[in-house]
Amino acid sequence: MEKVFSHLAGEVARAMGHSLGFAVCMALTSLWAASGSVFDYSQTWQLIINTGTTFAAFLMVFLIQTTQNRNGVAIQAKPDELVRAGEAKSDLIGIEHLTDAEVQEIRVRISSATGKSWSEH
Repeated sequence: MEKVFSHLAGEVARAMGHSLGFAVCMALTSLWAASGSVFDYSQTWQLIINTGTTFAAFLMVFLIQTTQNRNGVAIQAKPDELVRAGEAKSDLIGIEHLTDAEVQEIRVRISSATGKSWSEH
């Protein structure tokens, strides 16, 4: 199930991020707007676009979050592997799993060790 969802989420994200996906959404919205006069701009006519956009936005939130989570993990794994393979200190590997307070404590410790504020790094 996870592989199917991951594959589907990736495909939908690619399609919606493509210019053709945008063009399809614009065409559908334009068709809806043009049909307003035919349906006398009724409440049902308005409800159709409101329901459709709400549903799409709701699903896109999950899709975007899934894609961001996967990308974040992949991006973090790359420098972690470089640190493990090289001569660099590995103290900060896995820092993304710490609490905000623990991360702040590390930032203060690094700043005091280098004599620079964090914004100067």
